[in-house]
Amino acid sequence: MIIGSIHDGLVIDHIPAGKAMEIYDYLDLDQLDCQVAIIKNAESEKRGRKDILKINEIIDLDYDLLGYIDPHITVNVIRDGQRVKKFHPALPEKLVGVLKCKNPRCISSIEQELPQIFQLTDRDKGIYRCIYCDTKAEDKN
Repeated sequence: MIIGSIHDGLVIDHIPAGKAMEIYDYLDLDQLDCQVAIIKNAESEKRGRKDILKINEIIDLDYDLLGYIDPHITVNVIRDGQRVKKFHPALPEKLVGVLKCKNPRCISSIEQELPQIFQLTDRDKGIYRCIYCDTKAEDKN
């Protein structure tokens, strides 16, 4: 399979296999007017299988979301056909509007207009807790 090269845009690489559509949906990539390629289950020496997203335009991304999904994701910025920047989004300290508190008594469940905010409480284990009721977020896998 041949996917064309990008002149100016972004390549989100090393996405855990099967997670590309989740990222596509979370980032609202369907709203873009540019080309977006989703490559699922590509071979990876390090992981066995991986997904890749190619976006044929340089756009603002939610790097917190990417870091939350997997801090090993690589974002490559391409300009004039050359990679000019490569980085891994870090596990964010705070997530807003990504997770939903599972505690039915939490104020965020009762007050619908209140944003769902989770704070990173254990970086090594990737544990987030609701800032309102301290309920642990469900595992993302």
